[in-house]
Formats: sequence, structure tokens, C-alpha cells
Amino acid sequence: MPHNPADDRWPAGSAPVAVVMISLNEGHNMEGVLDNLAGWAREVFLVDSYSQDDTVDIALRRGVHVVQRRFKGFGDQWNFALRELPINAPFTMKLDPDERLSDELKANLSAAMARGDADGFSIERRLWFLNTALPVREKLIRLWKTGKARFTNVAVNEHPIIDGSVDHVAGDLEHYDSPDLDHWLEKQNRYTTAEAVIAYQGDALAMTPLLFGSALQRRVWAKKNYARLPFRYQLIFLYFWLWRGAWRAGWAGYASARMWCEVYRLIEYKRREMEITGRLPVKRLYGPGAPDERVQQFG
Repeated sequence: MPHNPADDRWPAGSAPVAVVMISLNEGHNMEGVLDNLAGWAREVFLVDSYSQDDTVDIALRRGVHVVQRRFKGFGDQWNFALRELPINAPFTMKLDPDERLSDELKANLSAAMARGDADGFSIERRLWFLNTALPVREKLIRLWKTGKARFTNVAVNEHPIIDGSVDHVAGDLEHYDSPDLDHWLEKQNRYTTAEAVIAYQGDALAMTPLLFGSALQRRVWAKKNYARLPFRYQLIFLYFWLWRGAWRAGWAGYASARMWCEVYRLIEYKRREMEITGRLPVKRLYGPGAPDERVQQFG
């Protein structure tokens, strides 16, 4: 029997939403996130930044619409996705491969989309660390009417700007972040470098920093001004450990608070290194590559 290309398409789910993801070496997450979306999302798209693992293989096998594009920054990549992908669903959702929608969130989002009385919807994301759910949540805008959003054009911590009203929808978006600390540290190394470059160059931030503004504006203000604060690393630890309640998760919560202190420390140290050397970090390749045929090989 001849192959029918329609057999390779994502089986349309019950919710009128196109889920869009961007990826780089997310093979360890792809089966899980696609299982989570199966039967719910009408369309699934992936913008891949030339993964070296089986990210694309898994996505294509599951019927995801995949394109590849060189990564230049998160805001740039997301604006490309919204501008160029052939999205037909009435709603669009931003999702990371390491995130999962709870059944409650799926049901509430479906109901909100059916009502259609808002242009965008915010949800709460719960962080997991060391296979432990932390009592740490953040409010994020993740779903909107197709064509009603654009992203801030920043290198990291991009934020969707909705053309219209935004309502909040109850239910948790579970953020599993990294499968282990080795992966988490490698990712934070890249993230802290990007943040340090922004600080060193004075690039635009995701939102206008305001101490008494929205939750996002307060976070941006703290990020911009934390290096001026005395006892800042102790304050950062207490913020995550006490104020955000990580202590309720036991040792995993304690470890997460300590590790986030080190993230802020690395951003500051890397920025100061750039000020001392007067140059940006040089991208390097780590680990073995392919054999060079010009030289003799030994097993």
C-alpha cells in the first residue's frame, strides 16, 4: 500500500489550539510532552535550532510540524514562529518541551477558549527540582488568540505582549526543568552568559523595570539592581527559601535556593569579567567530535 502523507500528521485533539515549542537537544523531553498534548492540542509545531540528538526524529514520528532555524535569541525565535508557521487553530499556546499541562489546566483552558471573552490567558507554572515539586509558582501569559501576540525582542526571558485583554486560568503547568543537575548546570551556564552579556552591553530588558509595578516588572527591577545591594546573595537565598516557600520542599527546596544564589553570582562574575577584559565570551566546543580522516586512527 502506498504511503499516505496524511498518516504522518499530528492527530487533531479536542482543543482549538496550536501548541508551539522551540528546541535544542530536547530528545529526553519530546515523548513526554507529546504524550501530554495528545488528544488535546489541535496542532503542534516545533522550531528546532539544529539539535544533535533525536529531538527531530521523535517529533516527526509523532506528526509534529517541524522547521529548523538558527537560534539568535529567544524573542527573535518566538517572533519568527508566530510570523512564519502555518498556524490555523484559533488559539496559540507557547510551551517548553520540559513543561506538562495538568488535567485541570487543560479543562480550564478549553473552557476559556470556548467562551472566547479574552484575547490572552495567564496561567501558573509550578517548578520541579530534583524530582520534587516545589511550592514555587509564577504567573505567565502562555495562550492567546492567534495573531494577537508578539514577543519582546530580547535574548532571554522573552515575554508575550497581548493585543487586548488577558484573563487568568486556574490549574498548574508543571515545569520539570532538567532531568539531573548535570543538565541543569550546563543550561544555567548558557543562561548566565546570555544574562551577563545583556547587562554588560546595556541591552533592552524584557519589560520596563519598576519596583512597584507588576510582578514581572518587579522581577526585572530586581535583576537590574541586585548587584548594588549589600548582602545580596544572602537576600536572594532568603527570598527563595523563605518568601517563595522553598523550605516546604525539604532538602530539594534548600538545594534549589542555594543553586539560584549561584546563578545570580555567575551572572555578576561573568559581567565583571567582560568589564575587565573588554570582550564578550568566546564560544567553544567541548567534548569529542568526529574523527579527522587526515590522521591515523586508533580505537
